[in-house]
Amino acid sequence: MQTDPASWQLWRDRRGRLSWLRIAALALLLFPLAKALAEAGAIAHGARPINDLIHRAGFWTLVFLGVTLAVTPFRSVARYGQLVDVRRMLGVGTFCYAAAHISLFFADQSYDVGKFVHEITHRWYLIIGGTAWLGLAALAVTSTNGMTRRLGPLRWRRLHQLVYGIAFLALIHYFQQTKADITVPVFAASLFGWLILYRLLAWWQETSELSSLSLLALTVVVSLLTFAGEAIGIGIAFHVSPLRVLDSVFDFDAGIRPGWQVLAAGLAVVMVDMVRARWNRRSARARPLRQVKAET
Repeated sequence: MQTDPASWQLWRDRRGRLSWLRIAALALLLFPLAKALAEAGAIAHGARPINDLIHRAGFWTLVFLGVTLAVTPFRSVARYGQLVDVRRMLGVGTFCYAAAHISLFFADQSYDVGKFVHEITHRWYLIIGGTAWLGLAALAVTSTNGMTRRLGPLRWRRLHQLVYGIAFLALIHYFQQTKADITVPVFAASLFGWLILYRLLAWWQETSELSSLSLLALTVVVSLLTFAGEAIGIGIAFHVSPLRVLDSVFDFDAGIRPGWQVLAAGLAVVMVDMVRARWNRRSARARPLRQVKAET
């Protein structure tokens, strides 16, 4: 049985042509590895090198999980349907970083299988993280064309909808690993919330392409929820009134709160949507003019 050489040439599309989009996606997936290699000296001389790598792999797993989920809304916002061509690559890449994350944890346990199994079955944050890893493994195994045909489109789609639950578990695991500053976890959770609410809003409006106004409303709502959620969380953790936390929202000297970061990211998406919509309208008007010139 011969293997099609194009099957492992990730830089080529399904027709075997060189794809700059795939090359960009591959470069993005390899960036954390390159960054770790560039900082190998600093990592090796750190207090806990393996622990550093564990956290790096876990962080990038969450990042690429978010990027994978972002493909669906952004191919509509950017009017660039070709983005779907790299979704599988991004999903499998996400699992690879998750596999590195758990493998490094195994190494941190001195490759002691008994200790590893005990830890991963007796600590809640590891149970949650391990469950998320199993879910990603199931999605990676069934991501091939053969498995898609074997399961059938409907069952395959239902199975891969588990990604939303996996993302929820991954976020909980990330929060549990954060010791002090929760700014990054809150920002990450809000971005995931934006991506999920986008899908719910598109389903409710029965459309695959939200208007710029809908995107703006979605962004504002998620930003307000981020401010409120962070204030309530800090209030509970430090036994203070959430209103006191909200009083510091405009204190930029103390740092930019996640709510503002989400608002900025969402507004950037709205701007991209408006620019692309205007560009498409101009292209549509110019097309008949070119046809008239061609006929004359």
